[in-house]
Amino acid sequence: MRQVLRLTIPILQLRDVPAGATVGYGATWTAPRQSRIATIAAGYADGYLRCLSSRGIGILAGRPVPLVGRVSMDLITLDVTDVPEARLGDRVELIGPAQTPDAVAALAGTIGYEILPPSAPATGGATSSGRPSGAAA
Repeated sequence: MRQVLRLTIPILQLRDVPAGATVGYGATWTAPRQSRIATIAAGYADGYLRCLSSRGIGILAGRPVPLVGRVSMDLITLDVTDVPEARLGDRVELIGPAQTPDAVAALAGTIGYEILPPSAPATGGATSSGRPSGAAA
């Protein structure tokens, strides 16, 4: 069986933060070193589980990047320090070939069926059959 779902979200913002800086509501993550933080427009309103706060992983340029801080209503922050070529607009894979719904579910302590995102226009990246969500057939 071949996976047909892929959810990728573009980087909206990149910020360099010093060691010791905190990220997220409630300052739940502290940078252990000088870090580069990417912000993407996805959150619990889009179906990305809050329990993945500081536990989830995105894939950027084929490499895992950890979610840092809390999953907010419509934003997620990721530590992209180890992907120095990261640029605004680069797409972060939240679900896809490198990260199946079952793999995300394992991080969340649930099952893959709870991970499948709604087909929300806000994400602009959920695809099946190669078309962006909301695209005409």
